[in-house]
Amino acid sequence: MAGRFMDIKETAEYLNVSVSWMYKNAKHSGLVIYRFGAGANSKIRFKESEVESWVKQQRVLGE
Repeated sequence: MAGRFMDIKETAEYLNVSVSWMYKNAKHSGLVIYRFGAGANSKIRFKESEVESWVKQQRVLGE
């Protein structure tokens, strides 16, 4: 199975952040972005398993 992809709104809800945060910070935060299509009509997607792995890496120990 290739894995489930989430759109930017689903990913923002999963991470409990705003959609605008996703557009501004996703790339710089280390989230892997997939773009389907070209130009203004392209779709940005995030692989669910990779988002889950990213979340686990954000854990801060000792707090």
